[in-house]
Amino acid sequence: MAKGSQLSQLKSALTQAGLSKQHQNNGKKRKRSVLDEKEKERKAAKLREIQQKMNPFDVKVTKLKHDVGGRKIVGTTGRPAQSKQAGIERRKKTLLKEYEDKDHAGGIVDRRFGENDPTMTPEERMLERFTRERQRTSKGDAFNLEDEDELTHYGQSLANLDDFDNVGISLEDEEEEELGAIGARTVEKSHFGGFDEEGQPERKKSKAEVMSEVIAKSKEHKFARQAQQDEDENLRHQLDEELNSLRSLLYAPEQSEKQDADTALGEEAPGTKSAPITLPTDEKDQEYDQFVRELVFEKRAKPKDRTKTEEELALEEKDALEKAEKKRLKRMQGLDDSDGEDNEGKKKKRPRGGDDLDDDFVDDGEEAAWAELGAGLEGLEAGSASESENEEGEDEDEDSEEEDGEEEDGIVSDYSESGEDEGEEGESEALVKTSEKVQKKKKKAVDGKKELPFTFPCPETHDEFLEIIEDVADADVPTVVKRIRTLHHPSLALDNKFKLQALSGVLIDHILYITSPPTPRFTLLSSLIPHLYALTKTYPIESARHFVEKLNLMQKNLKRGLSHGVLDPSSKTWPSLPELSLLRVVGLIWPTSDMNHPVVSPARLLMGSYLGLCRVRSLQDLASGLFLCTLFMQYEDLSKRLVPEALNFLYNSILHLAPNLFKDENALPGYFPAPDFRSERCKALAIVSGKATKKLGLTKPDLTRLLSESSADEQAKVNLLGLSLELLREFADLYKGLDAFIELFEPALAVLEGIKGDGLPVDLTSKLSSTKDTLGRLLKFSRQSRRPLTLQAHKAIPIPSYIPRFEQSSSNYLRNRDPDHERNEASKLRAQYKQERKGAIRELRKDARFLAAEQQRKEKEKDQMYHDKMKKVFGSMESERAEQKAMEKEKFKEKRRAGRK
Repeated sequence: MAKGSQLSQLKSALTQAGLSKQHQNNGKKRKRSVLDEKEKERKAAKLREIQQKMNPFDVKVTKLKHDVGGRKIVGTTGRPAQSKQAGIERRKKTLLKEYEDKDHAGGIVDRRFGENDPTMTPEERMLERFTRERQRTSKGDAFNLEDEDELTHYGQSLANLDDFDNVGISLEDEEEEELGAIGARTVEKSHFGGFDEEGQPERKKSKAEVMSEVIAKSKEHKFARQAQQDEDENLRHQLDEELNSLRSLLYAPEQSEKQDADTALGEEAPGTKSAPITLPTDEKDQEYDQFVRELVFEKRAKPKDRTKTEEELALEEKDALEKAEKKRLKRMQGLDDSDGEDNEGKKKKRPRGGDDLDDDFVDDGEEAAWAELGAGLEGLEAGSASESENEEGEDEDEDSEEEDGEEEDGIVSDYSESGEDEGEEGESEALVKTSEKVQKKKKKAVDGKKELPFTFPCPETHDEFLEIIEDVADADVPTVVKRIRTLHHPSLALDNKFKLQALSGVLIDHILYITSPPTPRFTLLSSLIPHLYALTKTYPIESARHFVEKLNLMQKNLKRGLSHGVLDPSSKTWPSLPELSLLRVVGLIWPTSDMNHPVVSPARLLMGSYLGLCRVRSLQDLASGLFLCTLFMQYEDLSKRLVPEALNFLYNSILHLAPNLFKDENALPGYFPAPDFRSERCKALAIVSGKATKKLGLTKPDLTRLLSESSADEQAKVNLLGLSLELLREFADLYKGLDAFIELFEPALAVLEGIKGDGLPVDLTSKLSSTKDTLGRLLKFSRQSRRPLTLQAHKAIPIPSYIPRFEQSSSNYLRNRDPDHERNEASKLRAQYKQERKGAIRELRKDARFLAAEQQRKEKEKDQMYHDKMKKVFGSMESERAEQKAMEKEKFKEKRRAGRK
């Protein structure tokens, strides 16, 4: 191709191909010859060839690294534009058709004779089809061109038909007469419209006749609608013109407005009157006006009081308690409530509203009666206290009530000595004397029915708290604590937070104090636990510190008792009622299922130390140890952690209490320790079997009495043995999922089988047999589920292969010429699969791009149609608005002209 610009190259290419025009020098246009089709195709092919040569980007050439002469390689040159266009055209014919017909439903109905008839055989179907085909071909003789008869249409000659009869353009009479036919006008005028033979059916109309009638009717309806629309438009214009004359008769205020407008213009409208024109009204209008006037007097809705914050509620409760205390002091002094400054703040009687629920309405008589209550806001305080207790510790309150009921019945024992130096006997005796004095004072206070104050200082020590409740009955102590918490709410003062933190320690000391022998008060303990739980929830760190201090003190007392001698009857090693009560409160307030807890973990360790280090010397020690086992059962109910100390103590307690066949420690089954078995101290603990013992019943043990007194009657022994069997069965049910269940409870079953049940009570014998059956069943299930140990399963070691290993390198020859035939074929299949996968992904991406482009094109068309439609609508609206503005402007001008006249 010649060098130069593309224009010069194009000219030279057209000249060489003989496609350039031949210009005449003389200026005359030579007549162009008509080219035949072959010449046109030849020129078009030359033009396409020139076009492809002129575009250098339409050809893609792949340069070979090593070009060998005489070798033809397919794919070295390509035309990406043409291939892309060909792919688009192919997708338009295939993929686009499928996409457009995606949601269309269609199908082919097979209407061949006998195809859907299951009773016909294939031979019968073929025979019947052949017969029908022959019948269909025999009917074609009617259209044989070799017949002498002329072809007819509906029994008429084609030469006599008028092609324009059905479209409203018929032949003229003269043309019809020239063709030898009588004109329609001649038939209508001269021949009386022709001869209508009666009895003959009407001729069926052709399709053209039907369509002409439909078109005529539609035009007729269209003209009728247009005429009606014109008539309505004329009527509307007429009403618009007459509206100004009718407006003055409708409303009088419009005349006053017109007068004001005329006055503003400096002119007065002629013919205006000051009195309005009244129109007659019917009864319905009068009723409506009356109803509208009544709406003025209807009561509007008023906003209610907003929900108060916790600080505002606390302040209100404090003010209420302080006012009640002032009134109480005045009543004690004999003064009237109306004297002094209280007269100004006297509560006024508020009116009762329509939605009043009477929950805060108090008349004068009720208020006076309320003021005379000596117990001090019993109804109000009971309601508020119960609400706060339900909110702060509902679950704990229920648990404490259940435990207190058990304690009163004798199932649970409570806490140890006073919580201060518990190893000192002199201080314990002083505590007993102090508690007796307090009880006497409280009895006197209850007999005198002294009125309970409403305000109390917040105690910082237990002695101050004892001074506050010195003359207060046990039933009113929770009310006192509630009022102290209310008066010293953290939001009322900055130092109230520290006072309430100290109050939690005071309550812990008081719990130890009220559970001390000889008269422990578990009902008061149950009512104080919700308050302690609320304070612990509010200040957990300070409360945990108070609990840990008490636990450390109990650990020191245990060390002191162990140092004095573990077998000495005078050394205090086992916990008593106050200590046990504190451990029970720990389980109620703090979560016992945590892996590690700052309060529960030391308590669990201390309980295990009691059961593992202390030795059994009396029935009191057994009662204390069984209560610790009960606490462990409650502590580990969720976590199911193994406590071997509790199981060992249960085994020893059963051996100490029940008569058995074992002679010494060496004859015992299993490997659990039993240092006190058959010792001189524990011989008195065994139940003496006999007729008297057999008549005894099985009841819940009174652990409170057992821990307070040193009695050892047979009934207490029977009750403790029944409790031991019950705990053993519960622990077996708790630990039945452990892998070592067989090793743990096989000794227990052997111990139960060695018990002599001849002289025991009937109830205890039945419980013993049921416990053995339960343990036997659980051990059987555990043995069935246990599987022997097996070696770990390893993958089979393959036989070593001696085929040489070929390292893959960059050489194409080595990579594709593997001596292993199977491996070579597998690599070829993998390469082919990889290549086909890439090609499929490439085609899918092209299809996705093509569909996305089609969807975008359709969206653009849809948007353009919507835009054109909205543009047309807005244009019509703007034209109507312009006409409306012009009309309003014209009316305003007419109005001004009328005013000037």
